[in-house]
Amino acid sequence: MALAFCFNLTSSSPSSSMSLSNLNPRNPLLSSSSSSLLHLRLSVNPPSPTNSISYRQRQRIPHLIASTGSGNGGINGHGSSGGGGGGDHGGDGGSDNAGDRNKAEALLLLKEAERSLESLPKDLAAAIESGRIPGLVVTRFLELEKSAFLRWLLQFGGFKERLLADDLFLAKVFMECGVGVFTKTAAEYERRRENFFNELEVVFADVVMAIIADFMLVYLPAPTVSLRPALGMNAGQLAKFFHNCPDNAFQVALSGTSYTLLQRMGAIVRNGSKLFAVGTVSSLVGTAVTNALINARKAVDKTAAEEVENVPILSTSVAYGVYMAVSSNLRYQVLAGVIEQRLLEPLLHKHKLILSALCFAVRTGNTFLGSLLWVDYARFIGIQKAH
Repeated sequence: MALAFCFNLTSSSPSSSMSLSNLNPRNPLLSSSSSSLLHLRLSVNPPSPTNSISYRQRQRIPHLIASTGSGNGGINGHGSSGGGGGGDHGGDGGSDNAGDRNKAEALLLLKEAERSLESLPKDLAAAIESGRIPGLVVTRFLELEKSAFLRWLLQFGGFKERLLADDLFLAKVFMECGVGVFTKTAAEYERRRENFFNELEVVFADVVMAIIADFMLVYLPAPTVSLRPALGMNAGQLAKFFHNCPDNAFQVALSGTSYTLLQRMGAIVRNGSKLFAVGTVSSLVGTAVTNALINARKAVDKTAAEEVENVPILSTSVAYGVYMAVSSNLRYQVLAGVIEQRLLEPLLHKHKLILSALCFAVRTGNTFLGSLLWVDYARFIGIQKAH
């Protein structure tokens, strides 16, 4: 900004001088004498176009970067897995803005990685196009692709959705299945004590059921980045409702996605029905194997015919299915969605070794607790009896 003043004053006589009396009192800036002139010029330079452009650029860039952490911070406590294709999408235009930011972030990351949308799986590319996933998910996908084994697993939709939501998902599967046999056996011994070997066939049935069910207990309630396409127009209202529910009732929603309380309750019901089927089938297998072993023992040792009774297949299978749908479902939903994703991972996401150790400890304790609850439940409803 520049200010320029120009004064051109000429007096009528050489002896005259400028004074307050020579100025027009009605207009102090103009002389009352026609020969006295006063000019005032104010010049304001407009801002440089270059400066204004760089300012707008500086405003945009932090906005893009900051949006990667929206939604309680992403995945693993930086913005969780949501359910693309699912959930309430704002309704006030906010989700549209979040979708635009998500798409811009994802495309920017792909450009930096020199990848195109066509090089990605179709479901992931469609989610990026619709703005359902933030850039953090794209970053994780590109990291997972570097491993040949994980790249193979990413071909399967269920594994892909869970690995994108939690990079420790596979480790948790091995934790659960690895400690399952030992914790189940230890819990059975804790409950049965001196009757442990007298009830060895029942113990074996419980352990077999646990091994079959352990994987599904980690897989089904795990938080996901949903890449499922929307259902067709002909789908029923109930099918659409459950399709839009999250996989974990307590998981953090991705930026631009939200879930109602009813949808989160629907996640518990949907997973409960699946775990009921898993529990019933695994129990059928376990009790069938157990009865086969009991019959073989009776054929070899005639004295064991009176001591050992066959396990009731149907009642045990249904009872275990109910136990899985209620107790196991709720415990693993809370474990994966609250304890791990909302509590441990936001605090320790930069310390993977400590996070893995704590997840191992928590899951081991949960498995042991589940075994204790199953023995008490089985005895309470009468399908198992203490000798």
